[in-house]
Amino acid sequence: MSIRSEALAQRIEQGAAELAAYAEGLSDTQWHTVLASDGRQVGVIIHHVASVYPVEIHLAKQIASGSPVAGVTWGVVADMNAKHSHEHAATGKQEAIQLLRLNSRSAAEAVREFTDEQLDRATNVSLNADAPLTAQFMIEDHALRHSWHHMAKIKQALQGA
Repeated sequence: MSIRSEALAQRIEQGAAELAAYAEGLSDTQWHTVLASDGRQVGVIIHHVASVYPVEIHLAKQIASGSPVAGVTWGVVADMNAKHSHEHAATGKQEAIQLLRLNSRSAAEAVREFTDEQLDRATNVSLNADAPLTAQFMIEDHALRHSWHHMAKIKQALQGA
């Protein structure tokens, strides 16, 4: 295991743990609050973070193998998020937190298997205008950042509610 992959994995676990701890303290009203800037309920967003770890890790592995990421656009992501929101509107708090813990742990374990060479490998990524991005960037910008990104948005929205 590389020192870098271990550090990335630990930061994924940290973000997920902080989001899970925050989610556990939410009231039922807060859990069902719809974020005006997003259109999704808080609970759906937390379930979303949990459910996309496998996709994010798959894309990082694809880049690490040297295969370009094609056909993944922000429009595709928006459609996936809308479908997820519809299908998981009634997701309970414990179910979402359990999935968050399970999938973040699996993501961290997968990241620990990356070598430094794989983390440094770059290939074109359609999600980012076909820019040649590294596997490490994909991990950091998605699986790692995702918990903090949504937790900040949720906190901001609930403070204003």
